[in-house]
Order: sequence, then C-alpha cells, then structure tokens
Amino acid sequence: MRETLLANQTFAMAAEQFEQTADFLDLEQEVRERCKWPKRLLTFSLPIRMDDGRTEVFFGYRVQHHLSRGPVKGGIRYHPDVELGEVAALAMWMNWKCALMKLPYGGAKGGIACNPREMSRGEQERLTRRFAQELLPFIGENIDVPAPDMGTNAQTMAWILDVASTQAGYLVPGVVTGKPVELQGSKGRTQATGHGVAFAATRALSRLGIKAKDSSAVIQGFGNVGSHAAETLMFDGVSVKGVSDVGGAIWNDGGLDIVKLRAYVRETGSVVGFPESEVIDPQELLCQEVDILAPCAMERAIGKELAPKLRCKVLAEGANGPTTPEADAIIEERGDIFLIPDVLCNAGGVTVSYFEWVQNLQRFSWTEREVLTKLETLLASTFDRMVSFAEARKCGHRLAALALGIKEVADVKKTRGLYP
Repeated sequence: MRETLLANQTFAMAAEQFEQTADFLDLEQEVRERCKWPKRLLTFSLPIRMDDGRTEVFFGYRVQHHLSRGPVKGGIRYHPDVELGEVAALAMWMNWKCALMKLPYGGAKGGIACNPREMSRGEQERLTRRFAQELLPFIGENIDVPAPDMGTNAQTMAWILDVASTQAGYLVPGVVTGKPVELQGSKGRTQATGHGVAFAATRALSRLGIKAKDSSAVIQGFGNVGSHAAETLMFDGVSVKGVSDVGGAIWNDGGLDIVKLRAYVRETGSVVGFPESEVIDPQELLCQEVDILAPCAMERAIGKELAPKLRCKVLAEGANGPTTPEADAIIEERGDIFLIPDVLCNAGGVTVSYFEWVQNLQRFSWTEREVLTKLETLLASTFDRMVSFAEARKCGHRLAALALGIKEVADVKKTRGLYP
C-alpha cells in the first residue's frame, strides 16, 4: 500500500513535505511513522442507474488520516481525476491544517472519480446517496464529518444528511458540515474558504506596507473558493485584474467587476466571453505583475518552470498543494514573495465547518457576522504565530506552518502512547 500511495504524484509531494518538516523537527522514527501514514483507506464501487437506463459503476474513496486529536474532518470532491493517492494526500494536509488552527480534528478527505458537469441532477443525487450509504459505518459527528469540496456543494451534503438521518430515524445535523442553513448549516460557511484567502492575503499586504486600495490581484480558479476570494478582495478595495477557470482566462487592466462576473458565470458556466474583459493565456495570467496571486484551482499548478516567472508580491494558496516542492525551493531562494501556505491560507472552510459542528452539537445558531469575526480572529492569530515562528527559526512560511501543525499531532501521539 505504501508503494501504491507514493506512486501518486500528489501523495509523494505531501510525503516529501512531511519528511522535510520531520527532519526539521528532529522527530524520532516511531512517531514519524505513526504521523505519516493514514489510519484508514476506504475504497467503494458505486453502481448507479443512469438516466438512459444503463448501469455505470463509479469508484469512491474516503481516507481518514488520524483520529488522535478528535474526529476527522475533510471535504468530498467529485472530479474525473480523483484517485486514492490524491485523496490520501489531501487528508494528510487537512490533518496538519486542523492542528495548525488548533481545531479538535484529524484530517480526512473523500471523493468520487466522476464528472459532475456531465451528469444530471438526478444522477448526481443517486451517486451521492449510494456513496453515503457505503460511508455510513465510518462517518458521524464523533468519527468523521465530511464537507463539500470541488464539484460538490450544500445540496450534496443535504443528500448525505438525509441518508444518515433516514437510517437513524431522526435528524443528525452533525454528520456533515457545509449543508444548507435550513438544515442547521452555518451562516458564512459557503464563502468561508474564499473569505479566509482574501483576509490572509490582505494581512500579508499590510505586513509589506501595501494598502489594499493600491493593490491588484490575479485569481486562478473561479469556483466557490476563487469567486468568493475575488469578491472579498474587490470589496476590500483590491483591483482584481485577471481570473481563470477550466474554460480559459480573462483580463481587465482596470479591474474586473466580480459581482457582475459571478452572475455571468452562473448563466454561462465559464468566465470566458465576459464582456468587460479580454482573453489572456492561462499560463501568462499567472506571470502578470500584480500584488496578489491566488491559485485556487488544482494541486501542482505552480512548478519549477513557472516559479522563476512569477511577479507577485504575495502568493496566497487557495488550493491544496498548488506549489510543487521544486517551485517552493525556487520561491524561497528568490526571497521576494510572501508565501501564505495552503494549510493556513485556505483554512477558512474547515474553521467555519468547526463552528457549524459546534452549533449543531449545542443546537445553537450564530449570525454570519459572528461566524466571520470568529474566523478572522483565529486566522489572524495563526498567521501571526506562523510568521513569528518563521522569523525565530529562520525558515520559510510553509515549513513554519507545517512544523506547527505536525508538532501538535506528534505531541499528541507521544502523550497518548502506542497501543497495545
């Protein structure tokens, strides 16, 4: 199984980051091995009836990295390229993220290899309900609490909630987060990840002495994370000049109206063709001279070829693992880019998921302003801890963030001991 996981580029990248951090922390071998490998790797075959009457089998995955600090937490993504190794890598990163943010969770991730864009709503619902049925023995408010990710949304979580509640015989809102507000979801959850990316990016600008109203940004990816990050940045006074999605990339040197752009994407499905813009090559977009570059799409988007060409002052990683280790080394050697690593930058989603879980357990509801204020408070304190650690230990921000998270997990492992 180790060889299978390491054969996946994304898991190999996550493992390399872990080993570098473990060396930095001088972790002893026993704890290192226990921290690195996931606790559970689950694979399911999911046969469903398609709209045309044929039966198609999809493959779904759920990886639970560690339950040492509490139930595991992580999203479910629907994408054609979902693989067990990728899911395991995302679960590992989620583990360090939760520990860094001091949330009482371990990391998890799930997914189905499918293309939701080519499926009807009925097909998506049948696939989700079948997946939920298979997951039921392994999820719950004290075990594993899924949430939306790429290709899924609040409706997806509502279907999972319905399956779990039907089986239980009563409403079990704590089984998932990121669900609709009317099903005891949390206000502020939908925009939480993107809001957090924007908040972290403007905090970095402040440390660099740059005012938001005098700054510019480029956003790669215009899904839930990228679109909300762009909108929040615009409301903060940042000029969002360029945006890309799976269809292509657009540019407006005077700044895009993100509210209009989001409405356009809801109608057309892509940013391409937006009237107040011109076409730009997606790779060239990433190399434009702007203050903030926020990769909010897929992992491994910035490699060693692209890293020397970046002309941003702040690299705000809205996606998981968008920068390869080779690119990391180049960026750190350059020394002119303020990196906000993914385990901190996109932690807004899991943080507000934690708030939602707490509200479900208490049967209590907070206002959107309360939720976002609590989020900003946690992000600010973690941001400052990361920067202080990096300055004190003379290391990069990614190493600092991972070291803080991994040490938290390692200390718990050592304290609890090895059973039997």
